[in-house]
Parts: sequence; structure tokens; C-alpha cells
Amino acid sequence: MKDETVHLPLGAAGPAAERPISIAILAMGGQGGGVLTDWIVRLAETEGWVAQSTSVPGVAQRTGATLYYIECMPPQDGLNPILSLMPTPGDVDVVMAAEYMEAGRSILRGLVTPDKTTLIASDHRAFATVEKIAPGEAIADSSAVAQAIGVVAKREIVFDMNALAARHGSMISAAMFGALAASGALPFPVDKFRALLQGEAKGQNSSLAAFDAALDRATAPTPAPSESPENAAPSQLALPNDVLDRIEREIPAPAQDMARRGASKVVDFQDAAYAQDYLDLLARLRAADEAAGGAARDYAFTTAAAKYLANAMAYDDVIRVADLKTRASRRARVEREIGLKDNQVLQTTEYFHPRAEELIGMAPTAWADWLNARPRLVGWIDARMNKGRRIKAYSAFGFATLYAIAGMKSRRPGSHRHAIEVAHRDAWIERALEAVARNYDLGVEILNCRRLIKGYSDTHARGLSKYDRVMAAIRKLEKREDAADWARRLREAAIRDASGVTLDGAIKTVESFA
Repeated sequence: MKDETVHLPLGAAGPAAERPISIAILAMGGQGGGVLTDWIVRLAETEGWVAQSTSVPGVAQRTGATLYYIECMPPQDGLNPILSLMPTPGDVDVVMAAEYMEAGRSILRGLVTPDKTTLIASDHRAFATVEKIAPGEAIADSSAVAQAIGVVAKREIVFDMNALAARHGSMISAAMFGALAASGALPFPVDKFRALLQGEAKGQNSSLAAFDAALDRATAPTPAPSESPENAAPSQLALPNDVLDRIEREIPAPAQDMARRGASKVVDFQDAAYAQDYLDLLARLRAADEAAGGAARDYAFTTAAAKYLANAMAYDDVIRVADLKTRASRRARVEREIGLKDNQVLQTTEYFHPRAEELIGMAPTAWADWLNARPRLVGWIDARMNKGRRIKAYSAFGFATLYAIAGMKSRRPGSHRHAIEVAHRDAWIERALEAVARNYDLGVEILNCRRLIKGYSDTHARGLSKYDRVMAAIRKLEKREDAADWARRLREAAIRDASGVTLDGAIKTVESFA
């Protein structure tokens, strides 16, 4: 076949122009990635440059971030440049990640290189769907990202921009814009960045405040982790001096921090006297730990006991749920997270699905025993209780209802639910004490099994069922040398598998050799 293509002698239009500045932005829905992109493009165009932006959307519900890509450069000899639509690995000047693991993904894509790239990233986490839906611990390890950043980036500006923006009532995009201005990656004066925000009709003051704070933070010396306000640990409830003194006297040093946290939790759940009960039980577990040689193992048994004993004593009941939902601190947190303005009214709708068990559980033990002895009456109550309810927490009726239920806190120790929890807790402690005397690691694993029980209503019932099955399987193999390892496998199977299929398989395996 004859080739009829016409080949024209096309020479270069002129000398090679300087390359454009390329910026890749990775942001999730609601983080203002598109707004940030528009700001950068408008800034460049205001300065007489040619700028172009494109975006590739990610998947909703935090399974992927949108990639925004910008190229900009001044025209050459009156000619506009031809700009690329997508970033080329190894050839990106600035990568901006609005979440820490997105910074890691940009590194994996090859967008960050040590000879070229300035990496601007917020080190907070917004958990992906696969991290949140797993029943157990499925949060990705961000330490690998921290290690990689120091190796693959030419320069990095990394801090919690999300927290900084929230403190100033703005979005993270404003903080990232301030970090970009501080980086010097774009050859425009900082005043030009600020002037663009001043021209915004919406959110000008909060955006400028977040911009200036991020600018200062990015140009200031990096504080040590303990000095950084974004990395400050959440404060614990102040404990009475006698509780603190007992912890220092009776609890070994490796377990003291966990004991303080546990005591704080039970005080918040009930009162200071309840913390003394917690320390009485913990002292008994600590004595067994020492007798089993726990000093050589950094008192792992006592540390696990300090954590899970507090969880067992601060169980989730209806009183606890109502208490948490009516706290002023919760309302303040919600207002802060949604950016409530002075002229706006906050209303939240809480979803409850109580059963007859929750109502009977709040009753005194004698009353509950009388009711439980009459299954037809319990069934009648459940038919009227066991349904979903939506309560407006900040309406007069809704708040009064929740507040009244929370006010039953002082009567909790005499309730039927408390008696059940105490009996179950004591049986769990006895199992752990029995095990640690023979097999130290198995004793620790039995304590750890308490994490299977959480929540209230149906969630609590499912967790309790899994706990009972795991503990029954552990009983069958507790004389084996590898009993602790099998206990851990059973527990992890129960945590990670909502359907129970994996746990069923693990139990069948145990039964095959038990």
C-alpha cells in the first residue's frame, strides 16, 4: 500500500523555553483541594503567568483522594506554553498532601524525588474505609511514611495542618496555602498570597488566620514532639491525691501510666470510691504478677490488667451513653468540628435501639429478678422497647430524657446490670490468675480477651458471645506449651471477623487437637 502521508519540514519554533513549575495536590472530599487549586491558578495568572489545572477524582467515602495537578510558567516572547495534563513521576516540583497516608501514596507513585520535590503534608490521619470497617486493629502504620519522607523529599514541610486550620475556624486548604507561601516554591511574594485571600467573599477572616498561622509554623523552628500543640496528648481527668499516691506506691513503674489512665476512666464512669475498688483489684493482679516472675517481663500482666480491668469496670450501659451525649464538652466538640457560627442553631439527632434488657438492667437487682422470673412480661416489655428511636438531644424533651437517665449514675452500683458485670468481671479475673501461675503469657492473653466485649445492646451481646466462645476454646488447650499463641489467634479471629466464619474455623482447628 502506498504511503500518501505528507511529511512537512517542521523545525523548532525557537529556543527551548524554561520548564513550568509543577504542583500535585492530593486531597479528599471536604478538604478544599479544588479551592486550593483555584487559588494557586489565580495567583499565577494575577502575576502574568500562564497556569493550567486538571483533576482526577478519587472514589468517595475515603477510599481514594482526588489528584489535582497544576502547571504554570510565564509566557515566552509573547507565546503561551503548552502544559501537561498529568504529573510525570520524577518530575514534580511540589507535592501537597492533605492527609498523611496520601503523602505516602504520592511517594509510592514516584511523584516525590530527592533532587526536585518539596513535600508539603499534614501529618494527621483521616482513616480509610478499610481501616474503619475492620472490627479489630486495621489502622495503617504511618511510621513508614515518616521514615520515607526524610529520604525521598528534597525538602519537607510536615505538621498537623488540619488541627491548625480547625483552631482558626477554617479549612485545611488555607493552612496548606500558607505552607506553600512559606516554602518559596512559587516565586511570588507572600503579600500576593495574602492579597488573594483578602479578596475572597466567603470565609476571608478565618482563611487569613489559618494562612498566617501556617506561614508562621512552616517558617519557625520545628518543635520537639512534646512541644508541638498539634501532637499534645489528650488530657486525663484529674485524680485525687490518694489515688495517685496508691498508684505510685503499689503499682510497678512500667504499669503506672496505664494505671493512671485506668483510674481516670473509672472515676469518670462512676466516682473516686470506684477508683479505689479498681486499685484494690489491680493490687491483687499485681501480686500474682510478681509471684509469677513479672519483674523479668516488665510487668506485662499488670499493664494489661490496668488497661482491661478499667474497661471491664467502665462498661457501656444506657446511663453511660446518656451521660456522654449530654455533656457540655461533647456539644463544644461538635460545634468546633462543624464550625458553628454565632447566628446558627445546633441540633443533633441521636439514634437508640434499646431492648428490654437495657431497661431491666437499670432496675434494682430485686426488681430485675422479679421481672426476669416472668418471661411473658419481659417479652411484652421487649415488644414495646426493641425498636429504633431517634431523639433530638438538644430539644427540651430529648435533653431532659437523656439527662434524667444520666442522673441515675449514683444508683448504678445497686442495679441489675452492675451485678452482672461484677460477676462476669470477677470470673474473668479468676481465669487470668489461674492461668498466670502456670503460663505467664497465657495469663496476659486471657486479660487481653476482655477487648472482645464493648458497646451496649446488640453490640455488647455479640461481643459477649464471641468472648464466651474464645474462652471456652482456650480452656481446651490451656495445658499446651503454645496455648498463649493459640489464645491470641482465637482472639484476633474473633475481632477481625464480623461474620464469625474465621472464628468457627479457628475453634474447629483447636478441637481437632485438643
